[in-house]
Amino acid sequence: MSAVEKRSVTIRGHRTSYSLEKPFHDDLLAIATARALTLAALVAEVDATRPRDTNLSSALRLHVLEWAKRSAGS
Repeated sequence: MSAVEKRSVTIRGHRTSYSLEKPFHDDLLAIATARALTLAALVAEVDATRPRDTNLSSALRLHVLEWAKRSAGS
């Protein structure tokens, strides 16, 4: 299993961090590239739409999972 790595990003003018395993981070970068977004913009989008009781790292993992499910269905 891939070790969890902590990463930092600036969104809406403030620094925040999230922790993801490398495969999730790699897929998050691929999603950002496919959507012509910066990684920070994608993280900001996920952050803005996540339920307030869900932490950012979990929301990012769920976003990657949903993307994978949609991609597999097409």
